[in-house]
Amino acid sequence: MLILIAASVVSAFTGEVASFAIIIVMVLLSVTLDFVQEYRAGRAAQRLRQSVQLHASVLRDGAAKDVAVTQVVPGDVVLLAAGGLVPADGRLLEARDLHVNQALLTGEPFPVEKHAEELANRQADLEGATNALFMGTSVVSGTARLLVYRTGNATAIGEIAHTLNIDPPPTAFELGTRRFGMLIMRLTVLMVLFVLMVNTVTNKPLLESFLFAIALAVGLTPELLPMVVSVTLARGALRMAGKRVIVKRLAAIENLGSMDVLCTDKTGTLTEAKIQLERHVDVAGRDSGRVLELAYVNSFFETGIKSPLDEAILAHEHIDVSRWKKIDEVPFDFERRRVSVLVDDGAMRMLVVKGAPEDVLKCSTHYDANDTNTPSAWDASAREGAQQQLDALGKEGLRVLGIAYKQVGKDHDHAGVSDETELVFAGFAAFLDPPKASAAKALSALAVNGVAVKILTGDNELVTQYICAKLGVPVTGVLTGGEIAQMNDQALQARAGGVNLFCRVNPAQKNRIILALKARGRVVGYLGDGINDAPALHSADVSLSVDTAVDVAKAAADLILLIHDLQVLQDGVLEGRRTFANIRKYIQMGTSSNFGNMFSMAGASVFLPFLPMLPTQILLNNVLYDLSEIAIPLDHVDSEEIHGPQGWDMRFIRNFMWIIGPVSSLFDFLTFYVLLAVLKADEVLFQTGWFIESLATQVLVIFVIRTRRNPLSSRPHAALAATSLAVVLAALLLPFTALGRYFGFEPPPAKFFAILAILVVAYLGIVEAAKRVFYAHFATKAK
Repeated sequence: MLILIAASVVSAFTGEVASFAIIIVMVLLSVTLDFVQEYRAGRAAQRLRQSVQLHASVLRDGAAKDVAVTQVVPGDVVLLAAGGLVPADGRLLEARDLHVNQALLTGEPFPVEKHAEELANRQADLEGATNALFMGTSVVSGTARLLVYRTGNATAIGEIAHTLNIDPPPTAFELGTRRFGMLIMRLTVLMVLFVLMVNTVTNKPLLESFLFAIALAVGLTPELLPMVVSVTLARGALRMAGKRVIVKRLAAIENLGSMDVLCTDKTGTLTEAKIQLERHVDVAGRDSGRVLELAYVNSFFETGIKSPLDEAILAHEHIDVSRWKKIDEVPFDFERRRVSVLVDDGAMRMLVVKGAPEDVLKCSTHYDANDTNTPSAWDASAREGAQQQLDALGKEGLRVLGIAYKQVGKDHDHAGVSDETELVFAGFAAFLDPPKASAAKALSALAVNGVAVKILTGDNELVTQYICAKLGVPVTGVLTGGEIAQMNDQALQARAGGVNLFCRVNPAQKNRIILALKARGRVVGYLGDGINDAPALHSADVSLSVDTAVDVAKAAADLILLIHDLQVLQDGVLEGRRTFANIRKYIQMGTSSNFGNMFSMAGASVFLPFLPMLPTQILLNNVLYDLSEIAIPLDHVDSEEIHGPQGWDMRFIRNFMWIIGPVSSLFDFLTFYVLLAVLKADEVLFQTGWFIESLATQVLVIFVIRTRRNPLSSRPHAALAATSLAVVLAALLLPFTALGRYFGFEPPPAKFFAILAILVVAYLGIVEAAKRVFYAHFATKAK
């Protein structure tokens, strides 16, 4: 556009005021059209993002109030709980069992305990500021009140914002768009230089030749591509919102359509997430009230995020814990896979531990042989019996927690990881989480549409295999966290492709699995809703979370599911494919008939003693053509177009251009022959006739190129049909108007229109035949 404006200024200074005015009007029309459509699309996308933006709970006017994190200001008191993101830098006023993950700032992978206390060293660094919280960090456990000191760029993370504002690596969609742009640019430069050289050699007016070359470049450039991409993606986002999927980043829609592997946990996705405590048994499998009481005490006093298992324990049976007083807590983390609370009932002080049964068993040296609270030392037989009991519960599809305890001295007032040794194993708490009724259908639909589902879970393999059997999911392979820990990245890449169950994995291992699959060339989606899912969400090509997820997961996700259901995700995948299919239609049309017409124009300038079309006529042709395609984002998409993952394939686009483009040029040259040999056209009639023919063919071919089917069996959207036919009608009538005469046209004879009709019908028929040949042979080879 800038080059075109410069050319129009040159025209004005050389006395070509009419050319100057026409070019400026064309530029304004094109820019305005592009701006209005992109602005509307951007506003729609922004409204969707605001519907899932993060909020913070602040005290204002003496009451807690939810506000957007962008509205938090210095002086606010923010209420924080486990799973929340810290919205600003501030000083702790209150803190209870508060542990924070601040790896974003310090690189320290483990949670740091924070206290509301005055520090002797007020100049403490980030690691030493145990009474302060910093924007972007996340609360792992506990509760707090934070007095906000600094927000935005004034925060600790704001001071290093220049390193965080570096653009992330381009997505597959962005790389594809860039490669397409480079292809068009190379073709444009070569063609413009060729035209300038030919016109210079044939002694055509230099200024007119320059304007012709510039107009030719504009005609070759798919200037509507940004608008088509933005509007199509925004429309896709609105349609996905109707299907209960909120898009935070528009480019993620295309990535969702390209996804061929979905990694997900099973809880809430494959199961109902309506967890019930079914059994509480000792190591011999006998019902145990002691196990229930210890589990209840642990869940009641735990201040981290209450998991569905905690809620199931607390809902199972009310137990009076008034005699117990909490002393301290060791919060849950995904390396230990357990949580401990230190409690006192007046008579004794005890550490109560709940967590993954395998890990709790390893930390235990004794076990309760019965309900008399008399511990016995483990022997080989007892350990084997406990393992058999754990396996039996897993084979019934029950999720299991191990429960243990340890008595400590009355002076023991602080609990740490080092205390989780020499435990007394009390027994197992077993939970039922039935398979989700809709999951089997959604899994089947995803498989049919080319998306492989891999389950990444912290649960054991027996429970996971039981759920898969109930859902009819064939198990192609199982890897456990222990096995993954023994593999290097290359070994994991080799195994990851054939395995669909990854069990007992921690967050770091989930992330390794995602990266291993991406290294195999797969487009990977990850669905997660917990703190532990954040690393994998960052690494996935397309990250998905749910509206009920913790803030950390929602902040990392590209798309938010308002319903935790794979069927909703399946709908989103298909919508992503529809969106990309419409973008590809514009690409295919712009690189075939449009390229063919511009190529013909460059070729005609070799043998014609005059310009085949005036620069202003080329620009008018281009504007009208753009108007005909403005409804492409609304167009219908054939079912076979969304059957498999979609993605950029430059060989496909290039081959399509080389097959269809020459057909367009062939009919252009036939038109030249008719105009010169049959109609004996002079310069004005030639330019008029070719303007009409070129516009009619490149607009009407939309109906052939937009579908792989017979054009008569795949109906376009009414708006696309209306704009296309209206533009063709305008081109036919334009030479008979005063505006047409202003552009240098004259009314063609009736014979021309009869010949034009034959040429257009023949052209569309041959393009249809060439299209079928392409999809039968060249499209397959391109892939």
